[in-house]
Amino acid sequence: MPQDTLFAFSLFALVTSITPGPNNFMLLASGVNFGFKPSVPHMLGISSGFLVMVLAVGLGLAEVFAQFPWIYDVLKWVGAIYMLYLAWCIATSGPIDDKNSDDRPEKPMSFWGAAAFQWVNPKAWIMAIGAFSTYVPASSGLIAIAGVAVLFAVINLPSVGVWALFGSGLRHVLKVRRNLLVFNYCMAGLLVASLYPLLHAS
Repeated sequence: MPQDTLFAFSLFALVTSITPGPNNFMLLASGVNFGFKPSVPHMLGISSGFLVMVLAVGLGLAEVFAQFPWIYDVLKWVGAIYMLYLAWCIATSGPIDDKNSDDRPEKPMSFWGAAAFQWVNPKAWIMAIGAFSTYVPASSGLIAIAGVAVLFAVINLPSVGVWALFGSGLRHVLKVRRNLLVFNYCMAGLLVASLYPLLHAS
């Protein structure tokens, strides 16, 4: 990959990874509700799942969707329903120190849950497809495709980690129940709002 293309792609990966989206809204909420360290598996799951997705797209999954667009439509709507469920879970989270609250999730999203979520995350699909449609032709070969996937994941991990770290820093402010409720409602609303590109494109 030419140096100027590599720089442009790296910038694309950074901007798309660190800007607001479903993953980052959930990590911000996870940092607030559980802290940074318990959210690390969630972060690793995002980057690992996304790495596999980028590989799959580069190796021809985008062509499968072109031939059978109904598969992509099913994935989009399954993702929308699941994101609405996650928004509800965030909105109904209990107080930070209330370990026995019935409406509080027992633990943050797992590594495997976060990895699987990438496959129904509309922003992740846009990022993966955009990488190959704009910067690296899928015909570049396996080594180039793998390099792009690894580089994207390496840039993605610290980018999403910033959101969990920021959320963890807000924990002392959000120990007040009212503040936490307002925060969780806002995060749930933003997660629902992030469905707009999916619904708008339908």
